[in-house]
Amino acid sequence: MTNSLEKNVRATFWNQEWFLSLLLVAVVLIAYQPAGNGTPVWDDEQHLTNPELYSTNGLLRIWTQPGVTQQYYPLVHSLFWVEYKLWEYKPAGYHLLNILLHAGSALLLFRILRKLEFSAVWLAAAIFAFHPVEVESVAWISELKNALSGIFYLGSALTYLNYDQQKRKTLYFAALGLFVMGLLSKTVVASMPAALLVVFWWKRGRLSWKQDVLPLIPFFTVGIVSGIFTAWVEKKYIGATGSDFNFSLVDRMLIAGRAFWFYLEKIFWPVDLIFIYPRWDVSASVWWQYLFPVFALQLLALLWILRRRARGPLAAMLFFSGTLFPALGFFNIYPFRFSFVADHFQYLASIGPIALAAAGIMKIPADFLKKGVCGILLGTLVVLTWRQSGMYASNETLWLMTVAKNPGSWMAHDNLGVALLGNGKVDEAVNETRVALALRPDSAETYSNLANALLQGGRVDEAVENYNKSLDINPGNQASHYNLGNVLLFQKQDVDGAIPHLEKCIGLEREMGRPENVYAHYDLGVAYSRKGQFQEAVVHFQKAVELVPQFGEAQERLAWILATCGDQRVGKGWQGLISLGKLNDLAGGRDPRILKIMAAVYANAGQFKEAVETAQQALTIATAMHDDAQIEALEGQLELYKAGKPFRDTTGAP
Repeated sequence: MTNSLEKNVRATFWNQEWFLSLLLVAVVLIAYQPAGNGTPVWDDEQHLTNPELYSTNGLLRIWTQPGVTQQYYPLVHSLFWVEYKLWEYKPAGYHLLNILLHAGSALLLFRILRKLEFSAVWLAAAIFAFHPVEVESVAWISELKNALSGIFYLGSALTYLNYDQQKRKTLYFAALGLFVMGLLSKTVVASMPAALLVVFWWKRGRLSWKQDVLPLIPFFTVGIVSGIFTAWVEKKYIGATGSDFNFSLVDRMLIAGRAFWFYLEKIFWPVDLIFIYPRWDVSASVWWQYLFPVFALQLLALLWILRRRARGPLAAMLFFSGTLFPALGFFNIYPFRFSFVADHFQYLASIGPIALAAAGIMKIPADFLKKGVCGILLGTLVVLTWRQSGMYASNETLWLMTVAKNPGSWMAHDNLGVALLGNGKVDEAVNETRVALALRPDSAETYSNLANALLQGGRVDEAVENYNKSLDINPGNQASHYNLGNVLLFQKQDVDGAIPHLEKCIGLEREMGRPENVYAHYDLGVAYSRKGQFQEAVVHFQKAVELVPQFGEAQERLAWILATCGDQRVGKGWQGLISLGKLNDLAGGRDPRILKIMAAVYANAGQFKEAVETAQQALTIATAMHDDAQIEALEGQLELYKAGKPFRDTTGAP
């Protein structure tokens, strides 16, 4: 009697929802441990909060100015903004949030399936949580948009299912609110109302216009508007235009059919997962390529015929293909430049086949065999996810593993070159970038990356040549304009040659609505200073400080020009004194350069007592540091200040 009771207590404990939830979260944390402190990869740094958006005004711009962030997903970038405030650029915090959001989505999936009285709720949720095809969406910091949108998608769906049962208006508007928040995280959420209709048909065998369709019309409307806006953003700001996207309707159907089977295969056989898959050669003249869309349509037709016996398989495939639809090739999205498929595109879509597979496993008649299959399956998935997440340990690791599996990818070689250069491996970076150019000779970005590597290796003339090649291919490449202008200004001392490129860089960013390059403004300030055009220099230094108030060098140069150039049109110099005081405090009052500039600012304003005291302090520090250049400059300036005269300089350089 006692033993039987103890067994029942233990069985009840092991089946407690809270315990299983904690277990699922714990296993997810373990499975993603290799990526837990991984450094930013590929475009992560472009997604993380830009310095000019650190302020509260920057947060407002995230919401009101498309183009100031990598993509217009303001809720995602607001969360990045909050994360920066919490842990700046420490990667562990970003990774942990993604992992916990993914675990949260798995738990929401469990609650949805339980509400739908599904037969394999925990198994389906666990497969989704542990499946290696989801790694790209979780271990890649940029894919916060997937992890976050998953929470809102599933949260909205669960809330709407509650509304469908209870008909409470508060639940309806809560579901709509979560849906909108999901769209502000990623537009794939727009497929949710169609998915709900599939679910209602699966449960009821039919759809009612009044009960099922009509309440979802506002969801469809908002989703369609969001989709149109995102398509416009992809073309205008992301670059989803050009020859890489010139496909006929037949071509796009061929892409869609092949992608359908590709994604389905990766769910049921998740091996050889790659960050960038080979880009298929699509041709309407190749007969066998038609087999992919034909067989996909035949599968759906067969499941339609069998629907009277079992609606689940058709519902799963409709959910799968419908959720995938935006990424199947019918719309231009930037990644199609280098591949038509990516694991993160099926983050939510995979739920359909996963649920179908889980239901199939639960039909195994022998209980011991069923448990054995579940244990082996989940254990295998955890191991595969653990191994796959290790790919995201560093940028170099990611691209090395990608190149090993996809050696024909110009994008992979190009980015491996960037990663190698970031780790100081200049010669290897040059070699990888040349491989990328051999595969894709018309890539402006690759010529620019090659130039960066050559420049870091001291091969300035070759770097200039390759920046020019980049601009020959794409005159609108603002990065190449900036880099070339910077090299001409500081390496070649060609001020007149540098200015047009730096101005063009800023002009292109303004045209695209993107954040202006603060360093381009700084460089223009230096360039105009060297030409003696101090009024123009002040404009650009002021803009640099406006964009990034913490930009110390811009603050110093601005204050120096205002105080010493002798041109009364540029002001008295007090604009820079407060910020210089902050810089001096940060330097512990021990930076003779900052103190020298502060002294010049005081003298220009007629505060000669303060100027003498500050210059004397700077001279004392410079003497202790044996900085002969500063000592000589300060001695001369100090004599002027004692005589009640400001210091005048024509170089514009402190």
